[in-house]
Amino acid sequence: MGQKITVNSQGHLTIPDNPIIPFIIGDGIGPDIWNAAVRVFDEGVRKAYGGVRQIEWKEILAGQKAFDETGNWLPDDTVHAMKEYIVSIKGPLTTPVGGGIRSLNVAIRQTLDLFVCQRPLSWIEGVPSPVKHPENVNMVIFRENTEDIYAGIEFEADSKNAQQLKEFLTDRLDVDYPFKEETAFGLKPVSKDGSTRLIRAAIEYAIKEKLPSVSLVHKGNIMKFTEGAFKNWGYELAENEYAEYTFTWNQWERLKSTDGEQAANDALRRAQQEEKVIIKDVIADNFLQQILLNPKDYAVIATLNLNGDYISDALAAIVGGIGIAPGANINYRNGHAVFEATHGTAPRFANTDSMNPSSVILSGVMMFDYLKWHEASEVIRKGLEKTIRSKQVTIDFYNQMEGAILLKTSQFADAIIRNMNN
Repeated sequence: MGQKITVNSQGHLTIPDNPIIPFIIGDGIGPDIWNAAVRVFDEGVRKAYGGVRQIEWKEILAGQKAFDETGNWLPDDTVHAMKEYIVSIKGPLTTPVGGGIRSLNVAIRQTLDLFVCQRPLSWIEGVPSPVKHPENVNMVIFRENTEDIYAGIEFEADSKNAQQLKEFLTDRLDVDYPFKEETAFGLKPVSKDGSTRLIRAAIEYAIKEKLPSVSLVHKGNIMKFTEGAFKNWGYELAENEYAEYTFTWNQWERLKSTDGEQAANDALRRAQQEEKVIIKDVIADNFLQQILLNPKDYAVIATLNLNGDYISDALAAIVGGIGIAPGANINYRNGHAVFEATHGTAPRFANTDSMNPSSVILSGVMMFDYLKWHEASEVIRKGLEKTIRSKQVTIDFYNQMEGAILLKTSQFADAIIRNMNN
């Protein structure tokens, strides 16, 4: 009989040996990849704990299946279950056509206030990559998940609201801009609380995992009061709340101006020797160059919503594609978390038993680490890595590898399970 995960007022989880974990099977290729992944999860838990621990899976509905059965793309019962059971996992979901919810993924994140989109990105040996040294990429993205232009505050160019907003900006706020006749508007809310809770989670993760740096990636040179504020709030947070554990580029700049560059460099070296987390910032467009030129210089990335979307997918391409990139949406204040496949539904390949389930499998690995079931996550990760190294792969990797063995989705899961036991 399964039991609920519970959480205390500090957001700390209590995990029973038989937790109930809701899952959304997903649309398109969702059933194929979920049915493969869940067998890997169950065998990984069995292998790690010998039957002492076991997950009770509870299906909840969202997306096309939910709409077909209930007439609602995201039923209230689903949101309630995600809140009640604390931790859940999902496959890819379709975007509804013709109004209503813009994006089910965004709706889930905003409804549950899952303010961190966490994406670990590192290369698995044997995975085909378009770059020479994908092994140099080892980063964890902390993308703000509830603000920025993803708030969905937009006005169509020919709407009454757009015209009123244009008049308000011009007449009341004295905005000096030559608005065209038909101009659409989108608002970009960035709050201090929204920014600092995201950056705090990134800093605490770096401290806990003993990682060398947190990079604040922003476009504050242009968007000074939104993305520039994000950067400034990040430095302020690090210096006010984490001075014992961090050293910031702002501190380096102040030391340079008062005591000279040598003194600033000496302070930076001492901080590195003491294994303090270095807090730095990078302009977003420059960062997209740096992940190709100098990826070893970056460990934890804290960034806003739109930047994080671009950066996560660009890094995923370097390490083998979004089909093998895991992801999680987490509220580190109340413990709620939804782990997910990061790719789309690929409806053309639905029910073909051909697509790579690695994204949802590795998201499950993240979930087990979140539950502190590290033995299970390690067993699954090693099984997956050994399978890829042996070139037993699905069609996406098969087409890029010499001497590979082509497997169906279900056969790939079988191979991972076999390799857990070797």
